[in-house]
Amino acid sequence: MTDHSHPLGPGVRFRPAAIGDAPSFAAALTRNRGYMSRWEPVRPGSFYTVEGQAARLTALLAERDAGRAMPWVLADADDRVVAAFTLSGIEHGPYRNARLGYWVDADHAGRGLATAAVGAVCEAAREGLGLHRVEAATVTDNGASQRVLAKSGFRRFGTAPGYLHINGRWRDHHLFQRLLHDDPPQP
Repeated sequence: MTDHSHPLGPGVRFRPAAIGDAPSFAAALTRNRGYMSRWEPVRPGSFYTVEGQAARLTALLAERDAGRAMPWVLADADDRVVAAFTLSGIEHGPYRNARLGYWVDADHAGRGLATAAVGAVCEAAREGLGLHRVEAATVTDNGASQRVLAKSGFRRFGTAPGYLHINGRWRDHHLFQRLLHDDPPQP
């Protein structure tokens, strides 16, 4: 695979996720477990282990290889994962759409990295994947993520009641989309 990494800020690179990131994911997700619990599903303890992350990454990279997902990370100067951004549910044909999900380590939040990375993801979605639209959803009280999406050109288009089971209960989510271009689909 070609190295598609590039600097995104001082000491931070945006690059595709790799199976070798499993230990770093396990450490980052364990470290941020409390911080992210308001916006995440309840996860089994095994999710936070190297083995659990290796299994998750193996499945995610298989989805990438099948053209249905594209995972990226932000890595610090020591190549440790400090954020993750994933396009999933990639569809082609007349829809040309994907869903965006992401998280940022608490120690790196509020520095503009998420906004820059979402911009890079949207550029890759348009230029590399030929997508027309990217959608995202946030728990209604996740103002920080909503600001990232707004700064990145996403527009809110609705609210979905009981959209995802987050932190132990069904939670309403605001729905956002960014139209990337108006070109017709390419075969």
